[in-house]
Amino acid sequence: MLETLKMFENGGYEVAVVGGAVRDILARKQVGDWDLTTNATPEKILKLFPTAFYNNRFGTVGIKVGGKVVEATTYRKEQKYSDSRHPDKVVWGNSLEEDLARRDFTINAIALKFVNGKSKIVNGETPSSLLTIDHSQFALIDPYGGQKDLGAKLIRTVGGADERFSEDALRLLRAIRFAAGLGFELEEETKASIKKNANLISKISGERIRDELFKIIKDENNAEGILLAKETGLLAEILPELSICFEVEQKSPKRHHIFDVGTHCVMSMKYCPSKDTLVLFSTLLHDIGKAKVADVTHEGVRTFYNHEVVGARLANQISKRLHFSNSDHDKLFKLVRWHQFSVNENQTDKAIRRFIRNVGLENVEDMMDLRIGDRLGGGLQQPESWRLKLFRKRLKDVLTKPFTVADLKVDGNDVMEILNIKPGLEVGEILQKLFKEVEEDSKKNERQYLLGRIKEFKA
Repeated sequence: MLETLKMFENGGYEVAVVGGAVRDILARKQVGDWDLTTNATPEKILKLFPTAFYNNRFGTVGIKVGGKVVEATTYRKEQKYSDSRHPDKVVWGNSLEEDLARRDFTINAIALKFVNGKSKIVNGETPSSLLTIDHSQFALIDPYGGQKDLGAKLIRTVGGADERFSEDALRLLRAIRFAAGLGFELEEETKASIKKNANLISKISGERIRDELFKIIKDENNAEGILLAKETGLLAEILPELSICFEVEQKSPKRHHIFDVGTHCVMSMKYCPSKDTLVLFSTLLHDIGKAKVADVTHEGVRTFYNHEVVGARLANQISKRLHFSNSDHDKLFKLVRWHQFSVNENQTDKAIRRFIRNVGLENVEDMMDLRIGDRLGGGLQQPESWRLKLFRKRLKDVLTKPFTVADLKVDGNDVMEILNIKPGLEVGEILQKLFKEVEEDSKKNERQYLLGRIKEFKA
């Protein structure tokens, strides 16, 4: 990284480390991703680094460094955001301080300016806390008290909170992500402003909301993030189908649940063992249909009949609103629609094959992870019941047995030869009939038996 910074210096440009890298250095952690800001324009950065690339209008250039990509962004000035989404126009700034003034939160408005021994003191301070770098090469720039907020574990906007959120409403969700991900609190004015301006998130595109939401969900503190979004009113704006579930009680006789539906969904996501963000999201949404079908019997038992069917329809609406790809849309639907699968020990091979067809073979393990999250999120202590363990074993056994017509010990050629018929629908119909028999009893998948059965189809 030092060589990259020297390339800017040798070119006659200023450059500073910003963002999460600065937070990591101040916290004495290993830096994950490096972000830089500079007074060099994108075109000038590309001249310095011939292998770099630039394909956006916001001044960010990707520089390849040691197998990774370092993002370098040109200083920018504060501009109007008429649509609460994008600046009306992008204007390059003249100084690092000007660039920091437009940033969202104080902890993101700290910079380590590369000075390479030319200066050690900036704003009257020596960066004595920067134990993981050479002090003589960097100067700490912190005009908005970001270090103080890092120490107090606070998320605070740079300047007025209302103004910051009105400029780009996605910052509302970013505040939630930083607070939950870092284990910080929202500063009072910032939190009040999020509640006040939560409706502005409706101006943000589905793709941007989805991407920010998924960053929250894939974090180990995902439950805290979703619950904070609920507390501030953001959840009601981006996932109203889930938000109303917190008003639906589940505790009742003959039921093991200890949480309301919304809290259960969040806890299920928290305990889901999958690392796949879409699976975690599916787990979060798996019971959203319950709010629409909730009922209570005369005995006081709460029921949620067909909630998986209703939930799947709602999941479809959500995936369209958040602009999911076709494959992600299909997977979300299947995981929500079929999560209520039975694990009765008396299930036939046919029933298990039907489950696999419904869910999709590629989604079976993801469904198992969802079920584990569902159990633990409902207050149960064991991730798997003995029935679920048996079901896993049955799945493995069934997958080794015939599952499609192609797995039969006979084929269309046998049918045409024995019955003296030509290729056509009749051949396929006969094979399907044979397959149904084998589905019911896999022992019938013997060539001699099936050849005998084909002969019985003679007119």
